[in-house]
Order: sequence, then C-alpha cells, then structure tokens
Amino acid sequence: MRMRSQRALIGLASIAVIATTAACGGAGGGGSSKGTVRVLMVNNPQMVDLQKLTAANFTKDTGIKVKFTVLPENDLRDKASQEFTNQSNQYDVATLSNFEIPFYSNNGWLASMQGYSDKDTSFDQADVFPSMSKSLTGKDGKIYGEPFYGESSFLMYRKDVFKKAGISMPEKPTWDQVAAAAAKVDGAEPGMKGICLRGQPGWGEVMAPLTTVVNTFGGTWFEKDWTPKVDAPEFKAATNFYVNLVRKHGEAGAPQSGFTECLNALTQGKVAMWYDATSAAGSLEASGSPVAGKIGYAQAPVKDTKSAGWLYAWSWAIEKKSKNTDNAWKFVSWASSKKYEELVGKELGWSRVPAGKRASLYANPAYQKAAGAFAQPTLTAIENANPVDPGVQPRPTVGVQFVDIPEFTDLGTRVSQYISSAIAGKGSVDDALKRGQGLAETVADKYR
Repeated sequence: MRMRSQRALIGLASIAVIATTAACGGAGGGGSSKGTVRVLMVNNPQMVDLQKLTAANFTKDTGIKVKFTVLPENDLRDKASQEFTNQSNQYDVATLSNFEIPFYSNNGWLASMQGYSDKDTSFDQADVFPSMSKSLTGKDGKIYGEPFYGESSFLMYRKDVFKKAGISMPEKPTWDQVAAAAAKVDGAEPGMKGICLRGQPGWGEVMAPLTTVVNTFGGTWFEKDWTPKVDAPEFKAATNFYVNLVRKHGEAGAPQSGFTECLNALTQGKVAMWYDATSAAGSLEASGSPVAGKIGYAQAPVKDTKSAGWLYAWSWAIEKKSKNTDNAWKFVSWASSKKYEELVGKELGWSRVPAGKRASLYANPAYQKAAGAFAQPTLTAIENANPVDPGVQPRPTVGVQFVDIPEFTDLGTRVSQYISSAIAGKGSVDDALKRGQGLAETVADKYR
C-alpha cells in the first residue's frame, strides 16, 4: 500500500499544497455551485495527470467544472478526516482509501454510490475487480467508493544483477530465500545494497510492508476476540526478521526511507531488490528510467501463508452532505472509467494508466504491450490478496497491511516509531513490541 507517502513519487514529494481549478470558476467555501464539483485530492502522480486532463475532456464534454484542492497524503488525510467527520460540505468528492471508506460509510459520512452504479451501465461495475468493490462496501452491502487505481505488493529485483550472481528468483519466493539473496547481492555493484525495505515511521510506511510479514509469519495485531498479540512470539519473530534484514543488507538511511526513497534507490542502482507496492512498476518501466527492462517481478514473499500481498485502492468518495451528488457521480464515473484509462493511454502513455482496478485493462493489447513486464504479476497479486483472511488465524476486522479501525492510525504510527528506532539501532524490538502491546490493549478495550 503506498500510502503517502507511498504514492508521492519522484519530484512530487516536496509539493506542499496545490489548489487549482480545472476550467475557470468554481465554488469556494461551504455552499455548492450546481455546475462545479469540488474535489479534495491527494497529490500522487496519477491524480496530477487527472488534474491536467479534466478541463479539456470532462469539462468540455459535460460542462461541469471541477475545482481541485490537492494535498500531500498526510495533509490530505487530516483534511478529509475533518471534512467528513464534521460534514462541512466544503467538498463534494475526496480521495479516500479502502482503509477509511468502510468505517466512514458506517458512520454515515458518505453518500452511497450503489444507485448510480446500478443505473449507469456504461460505467460497468462488474468490470471492477470484486476484491476492490468489496473493500469499498459498507456494512449495508452498498458501494460507497469507486477505485481510481488499486495495488497490491510484490518483490522487485534486478534481473541482470541476479543473473551475474548466479541466483534465480522463484515466482513465489519465501522470505528465507529473499534474505539469502539479499546477502549474496549486497555489494554486487559499487554502492549497491541487497534490498530496500521501508523504515520510515508511519502506519502506512514501515507498518505496511512489516504487517504483511507479520501475517505470513503467523502473527496478528488482534485475535478474533480482540486479544492483542503485538508482543506474541510470531509478531516478534517477524519484526526481528524485518529489522535484522534491513540493518544487515538494507538501504542507507533506512529509518528515514519510505516508498519514494526506495523507488529512487532501485531506480538509481543503489539496491538490488525492493518489496513494496505494485504501482511502483509503472515508474520503474517508464520511458527514460535507467532500469527499464532490467526489473523482475515476483509475488510477495511468504512463510506460513499461501500469499502475503496487501490490497489498497485510492478511491473516490462523495460526502453525505453534498448537494451536488449527481454531478459528483458524473465526475467519479468518468475518473474511474474505462474511457479515462484509454484517454491516459493515448495522451500520456499506457504505462501511466491508473491501473489495478478493472479486468478489461489487463486484456487490452496496448496496455499489455506497454506493461508486459509487470501487468500479469500485478494482476496475480491483486487477485490473491485476501483482506478478510490474510493470516493464519481469524481476525476481528478486515485488512492485510492495516487493521480497519479508526484507532489504527494512532496505534500503527506510534508502534512504527518504536520499530523505526530499532532499525536505527536506538532500541530493541522486544521493547518496541512490549510498548506496542500496551497501546493495543487500550484499543482492544473499546471493542471487547
């Protein structure tokens, strides 16, 4: 899950706030202009492309203007939380994920899209991956979000470096195989480390990949009855494995490394492997990338489970208090449509299509040609992701790389800070998880 963080790519990480209007005009504050849709959006590259294409296409075809407020991920999450919690009606649409949408909808903060998607046959809801639709559905069985792009996680590695080292990477590797390979290719080229793994604090940073390791090592944040298991042997084994691997064979500056830093490291030849979001592949294979054609893609490493990849979708949600839901749906249905994917492919190149949400894209010859290196591994990862049953024991709620409760944003972030310190050599894993267990006990008391 490229959560921010995750998704703020090269050159965009430093953007603070961009507020623009697609086409002239647009409503401001609390009221709503009938001809304008107000969109609160994360500043990921795929969204920036959308912003550039909206006026000349969506607005031209519909007459509906779009006012974008574009923010870095952490700022976006804070702003969206305030907006939807208070139902301020400052925005009609916002980019949320399959983390927020289930409990936002259950709290009555979102407008259902079920009626629109049922009637809008051109949108073709059946073409959206079932796992994505299910992850954006409320307890009432209605759809409250439509994915703009989706992702799972997989292992990316330098095929040429592995070949020279005499190593073959299985399509479905184990973590033990990955660790052995990291040791062997560490130093294979000047300045090259074996692997990049996130160490940056954040529930969507180091905790995203680490939680998938915890799952496949047999651990969990909470058991079915909400018993916390943060300091259980399986959680400790997974965390020690992760911390030791990145300390021995990981990237320089690992405690400060997130998605963007690891993307840069692999692109610049500073690491031979990287375990992270499938959505990174488009940048690695883009025209001008120094590693295009050199990267191999394997499924998320496992230990005690059949699969380990996460499931994440940046998605559109409509605020319940919006007075402009018809036009909001028109924007959402365009931005998440097959038509928009084709527009990006033709205008910007097929490797930049916001992928990972529709089955039809993976049958498109033009996309297959442009994304041949990673399309099938991405599809396999998404199809095998199991947010309902990601580990070896039943869970109290859904989520692969997160626990789908509001409290996880604070719990995951605080625990991540302790683990990042352990990666930096400033604390032990046992101490980090002991403190994490106490925090998890407090959360569990609210649900037991």
